[in-house]
Amino acid sequence: MRWLVWLLVVLFVLLQYKLWVGDGSLAEVWDLYQQGELQKQENQRLHERNQALEAEVQDLKQGLDSIEERAREELGMIKDSETFYQIIEDPAGADE
Repeated sequence: MRWLVWLLVVLFVLLQYKLWVGDGSLAEVWDLYQQGELQKQENQRLHERNQALEAEVQDLKQGLDSIEERAREELGMIKDSETFYQIIEDPAGADE
């Protein structure tokens, strides 16, 4: 009878070890849950970025106003009938 109690205690310890430390343990499950939550947040951020890019593409496909705005801001382009003025400010603290 005594050996049966010891056998059950050893079996209980082995089962507890698997629960807390082995493959599929509570710690591993918790870590995977946290990784899943982080991935959901990253996916949401990327989804919002993709929506913004898709809206920008649609805007560029539909009208010339957005193309003109981009050409002016990013490339510094002007129309034929316009005059370009460049204002250069002195850097703060520079003495001449």
